[in-house]
Amino acid sequence: MAAQEGVLHQRSQGRKLIRNQVSCRNLVSPLNLPVQHYRSLADVSIQNAWLTIGVFDGIHRGHQAILQTLAAGAHQNGAPAVLLTFDPHPAVVLAGRDIKLLTTPDERAALASSLDVDAVITHPFDRSVADSSAREFMSRLKEHLGLSHLLIGYDFALGKNREGNTQRLTELGRELGYTTDVMAAISDESGVISSTEIRKLVSLGSVDAAANLLGRPYALSGTVIHGDGRGRHIKIPTANIHYPESKLLPANGIYACRARLGADLYAAATNIGYNPTFTPDKRTVNVEAHILDFDRDLYGETLTLEFISRLRDEAKFDSVDALLTQIHADIEQTRKIIK
Repeated sequence: MAAQEGVLHQRSQGRKLIRNQVSCRNLVSPLNLPVQHYRSLADVSIQNAWLTIGVFDGIHRGHQAILQTLAAGAHQNGAPAVLLTFDPHPAVVLAGRDIKLLTTPDERAALASSLDVDAVITHPFDRSVADSSAREFMSRLKEHLGLSHLLIGYDFALGKNREGNTQRLTELGRELGYTTDVMAAISDESGVISSTEIRKLVSLGSVDAAANLLGRPYALSGTVIHGDGRGRHIKIPTANIHYPESKLLPANGIYACRARLGADLYAAATNIGYNPTFTPDKRTVNVEAHILDFDRDLYGETLTLEFISRLRDEAKFDSVDALLTQIHADIEQTRKIIK
């Protein structure tokens, strides 16, 4: 899938700006700032910041274009590149929705830092933020960040009733002393790339399509915990993952995954579901990964699963032997996919 290049308009004068999907992984902040993850705007005191704002759930290809453009432009102008994001998702506060997310705040910060962003602020989203006027909120950003330049997506808005749209934020910039650029949507042949669409794909188990829009496989990280020991009893041991409650799980089923343990990579056949052959009445979703050619205890360690391909639906089998036959087939299929 070929993404359209991000197009910037409302370009201001007197500064350098690198546009479109610039690769900036080799740039180093001229200020030599360490990447920092702040949990509130109140904790931050930065000067001359180049800033982008939004939830940025998933850090998908559209987000990547914005962050790469931000970092490249900031560093050419001797300024820090800053991402301001929110937790919880604004829709939780504004509409009472229970939204499962593609990325945790820490995952978003790590992905942003890999794109040369110097600082990430995950600000608590509550009614006071939702009810702030655009002027009030942007004045706070000017105070805490010394806001110099604002780069936002074409559909971005903030403030009560979303009154801080791109036009209003540009007007406020002239008043408060920052410049503004707006990036057009990043699209492929199926339409605009959005976190909402990717969440839909993941929830349906379409992890390959989700990966195309994310620019990488969808990933789930968690701590390995003790299960019921059934996998080891049938000589197919599994790592049971305790995952963050806020994370979106792919649809129940069997997946070929790439497993990350520190710097090491393995193939893993992963089951998401209820284990209906053994526990037909269970309603708690488990994530269990059989790591191929691997045999040591992982309890307490962090395991990351990257979902490469969906193999099949979860199914109830008439016997343990029938289940084992299918599991061995899943393992061999995983071995062919994850090389």
